[in-house]
Amino acid sequence: MKKLTDLIPKFTRHKIIVLGDLMIDKFVWGKVSRISPEAPVPVVEITRESYAFGGAGNVANNLLGLGAEVALVGVVGNDLSGDKLFKEFLEKKIDVRGIVRDDERPTIVKTRIIASHQQIVRVDKEIKGDFSPRIIANIIQTLERIIPEAHAIIISDYGKGVVNKPVLTRAIQLANQHKIPVTVDPKIEHFLRYRKVSCITPNMAEAIAGMRCRDIAGESEIYDLGKKILKRLQSDSVLITRGEKGMTLFEPGNKITHIPTRAKEVYDVTGAGDTVISTFTLALAAKASFVEAAEISNFAAGVVVGKLGTATVSPEELRNAILNYKA
Repeated sequence: MKKLTDLIPKFTRHKIIVLGDLMIDKFVWGKVSRISPEAPVPVVEITRESYAFGGAGNVANNLLGLGAEVALVGVVGNDLSGDKLFKEFLEKKIDVRGIVRDDERPTIVKTRIIASHQQIVRVDKEIKGDFSPRIIANIIQTLERIIPEAHAIIISDYGKGVVNKPVLTRAIQLANQHKIPVTVDPKIEHFLRYRKVSCITPNMAEAIAGMRCRDIAGESEIYDLGKKILKRLQSDSVLITRGEKGMTLFEPGNKITHIPTRAKEVYDVTGAGDTVISTFTLALAAKASFVEAAEISNFAAGVVVGKLGTATVSPEELRNAILNYKA
């Protein structure tokens, strides 16, 4: 395991672009002691509120936790929520030159109301649909300007409009032109668009739905599915995350590597996919092989699922997880 730990100090030398949908995750915490007289719903007495980076912002947060430099490319509204995101990104020393302000739609905010440790309701503030040609042109111009400075690109697609066809095509072209890794956390509806990337990292449900497959159960069907994705997308690799069963890496030449989970205890899987793609991409930027990148991202995921809520992993936690592992 020494080679994996040798990668960790190299993370601080690399700048990663995260292209994707930006949003705020807002949590309203409270308690319930009565039912409303107006309707059969609980009355939540608010005790506190908290906020977190949502969408591509959480990928950026994972990269920061590992010591990388991060540049975000996305869109926020020209509103108070957008101002709040900008301020917090700057406080974390994230490069925000690639964030475009849009006057026509608000910053996406997902508000979760939680009482007695149970989510009562989620309220989403967003406008769906395509961005204007001006916004799309601004995103592409930004990519053309900052990609030469970067060591890798992560495409974090939540289906909110940033990762549209022109932007995706140009991002992949630029990454390949500058010979840097480009990885994708996919959206099912766009699955077949992610062609000629370094790696796509779907979970099992995304892989099955993205390829419009049925009756995937045994290992042989899963292996066939991974090989089909690899061939269809002409990607350098495919990494299917499989929850408690770990992950399976597919490379050309019928090379398949299965990596069992390294998690000791699982409390919460929220955001584990963001941790996987962040660590995997950062390892590729540090010149790891696909297998080494998958191994180290598996250890990182094993750490974060042992924490409550959306969490990140530090270099020291990752190093200790690797060194303390006993096969």
